[in-house]
Amino acid sequence: MNRTNSHAARGMIFIHSTSAALRPHVEWAIAAALDAQAQLDWTDQHAEAGAQRAEFSWVGRVGTGAKLASALSRLGRVRFEVTEEPTPGADGQRFMYTPSLGSFSAITGVHGDILVPEDRLRHAAASGDLYHALDALLGRPWDDELEYFRHASEDAPVRWLHQVV
Repeated sequence: MNRTNSHAARGMIFIHSTSAALRPHVEWAIAAALDAQAQLDWTDQHAEAGAQRAEFSWVGRVGTGAKLASALSRLGRVRFEVTEEPTPGADGQRFMYTPSLGSFSAITGVHGDILVPEDRLRHAAASGDLYHALDALLGRPWDDELEYFRHASEDAPVRWLHQVV
């Protein structure tokens, strides 16, 4: 996986829930990671009282998804997903964050499948509880928690995300 190539990457940011007070900080974090202005269209997140949600399509250098996820996770109280599509010479990436679970990251292939490195599979096999270890490697606890927030309100644009297994 070559992360130094010059191909432009693109992806999506899904802010599933944050407080209105954190909205400017979310936009500043995204703008800093992209080195460009980021103005999101916010809507109410009916899954959490007083919360807001937004989606944002981005274009940047390969590895920008990791920069975005890192910047957003430092805010702490933001539920989000960041995707980076594969490019020639670089696999895609998927990042999820919830305040209760923390960060999750995975490499994704051209069809959206999560690709688990061999050493992580070996560690999971040695754990004694292969089923739960594989669930964690595939991000199931994060998917389970975020699924409730993915069901957007009627007045928000919806991009359904489904776990690919």
